[in-house]
Parts: sequence; C-alpha cells; structure tokens
Amino acid sequence: MIERRALLRAAAFAAPAVLSAPALAQGLAGQRPIRLIVPYPPGGSTDVLSRLYAERMGAVLGQPVVVENRAGASGNLGTDAVAKAAPDGLTIGAVTASIMAINQFLFQSMPFDPEKDLVPIGLAWDTPNVAVIAPDKNPSKTLAEFIDWAKKKPDGITYGSTGIGQTTHLSSSMLFSRTGVKATHVPYRGAAQTVPALLAGDVDIALDNLASHIGLIQEGRMRGLAVTGATRWPTLPNIPTMAEAGIPDFVISVWGAFVAPAGTPAPVIERLNNAMRQVAQDEAMQKRFIQGGAQALWTTAADAAARANRERPMWKQVVQASGARAD
Repeated sequence: MIERRALLRAAAFAAPAVLSAPALAQGLAGQRPIRLIVPYPPGGSTDVLSRLYAERMGAVLGQPVVVENRAGASGNLGTDAVAKAAPDGLTIGAVTASIMAINQFLFQSMPFDPEKDLVPIGLAWDTPNVAVIAPDKNPSKTLAEFIDWAKKKPDGITYGSTGIGQTTHLSSSMLFSRTGVKATHVPYRGAAQTVPALLAGDVDIALDNLASHIGLIQEGRMRGLAVTGATRWPTLPNIPTMAEAGIPDFVISVWGAFVAPAGTPAPVIERLNNAMRQVAQDEAMQKRFIQGGAQALWTTAADAAARANRERPMWKQVVQASGARAD
C-alpha cells in the first residue's frame, strides 16, 4: 500500500545496525514465538512501525516476534484479544493513544478496561499529525489559504480520517471548529483508504499521522500545510507548525506503545521493556524512524501508564465537544 511503501523506503534509508542480544537467561516461555497483535489494518503507520520493532526485538530476545493484524472496532477488537490472552509474555499488543486514552469515551461499552486489563510495557514511538491536501486537486499553498478557500465553499468541505474518534478525526474537528470552517467528516478504515481518497479528490483534506504521508509529501504527490508538533519535522523543514501557520495552542502528538495482559509477571515486562530500549536507542533505528515520520521512544512501563492517564481528561473533553460516538 502507498504509505506502507513510503515508510519501508524510509526504513531502508539507514543501513541496519547489528543489535547484540543481551546476556539473558531462558526466553519467554522457552523459545516460542512472541505474537505482537496490531489492532489496525496492514499498511498504516502502527502496522509498519510495529514491524520495525518486531524485527529487531526478535534479534535482541533471541526468539521471533511475529506481527498479527487483527483490525476492527477502532482498535478494540485486537486489543481485547491481548487483554484476554495468557499473561505469559507470548502475546503482546501495539496500542495507540486512541485505544488507551480515547475509546473508553467513544464507546458505550468496552470489551476491556485499558487501565485494569492491560499493563504497559513502554512507549514505542511518537508522531505528529500533518494537514495534507492533494496539490493537483486544491490550489492552496498554505493552511491560511486553504481555510480561506474552504470558507468560500457554500456547502463546506470534506475531511478524511482513519475512523470515528481517532486522533485524526478529533484533531480535524478541533481545527475546523476553531477556524469556523463548515466541514463534513468522512471516516475510513485506516490510512490505507484515506490516502487514495485524498489523491482522487474524494475528500478535500486530512489531518493524519505524518508517518502515513511523509513519503508522498516528499514525492510532491501530497502537500503538507502544517504539522501538529511543537517544532518542525527534521526532514520536512519547509512545513510550518500549526502555531507558525496561524493556529496557536494546537500541539498534538500521537504515540504508540506496547502492552501485555494484566498479570504478566514483572520480570517478563522488564525483559520486553529492555528489548524495546535496545531497539529505540539504536542510532540507525532512530534515523529509520525519523525518515519514516516518527520518533522512536523508550520509556519505563510506569511512564507509559502515566502518559495515558495524563491525556485521558483532555481527550474526554475533545470527544464530548465533537459529539463523536462509535456505537
């Protein structure tokens, strides 16, 4: 898929570094493969970034880490499989801010409690969103020009997202609410559908994960109008931040983390966390992520839990203001 190819091209930018396996004792439940459930479709940023981790974590741990895509219900379906798996370290999940800090305010009922049924292993990456348009479908060169153009549309504009209540939807809703733009939300099942819709002119704009669009921006097939990070992205120095584009106090970063079922023994969590640390702190891996539109992170399990707890009140307010419901 388009964004998957772009990320994988970026992943090949730096020569792979050899990560030495730590002197650890017996593997997690012997040497059986570890299943890493990605609760989103193949080809999106969560899928591709998880696969970069899986490849290297397998080398560090001395046992394969196999990615399994299990999409549905805004990430709840696959994450529920993680929550209900045996707490032996052989099933872990890749989750996002949407799953850990937003979905509980979108769904009337959740199949799992993100605070009680999952234990964080650590944060894995961070990426801003980027406002993108197809330059052959829209003449706007800046976000201000796009907003002026949008306000002149009597029926308003359309914007794509990766699903109801996802950060791509909520951040877009915030932007158009603040700028007084009449905009209709068109949800898709992941960036693999949003990207073709933008290129075909089916929607006018998207405020989506940078990691899903960076390759197309660099190729000139997409135009980035502004990023939601606090600073400009290193490999896209010509794209301003939201503040620089005239939208102050609009800093949003979208993080990914790995989690395990509640009850997973602390030594197992520590071993997995240590593998994540070795991957994230490898210089070549850091370059691969930056080229792919994300930043490789390492945190403790406690820090990962703290970030989700810290962001829940903010996202609850955003969900309530947007009126979004997913069931």
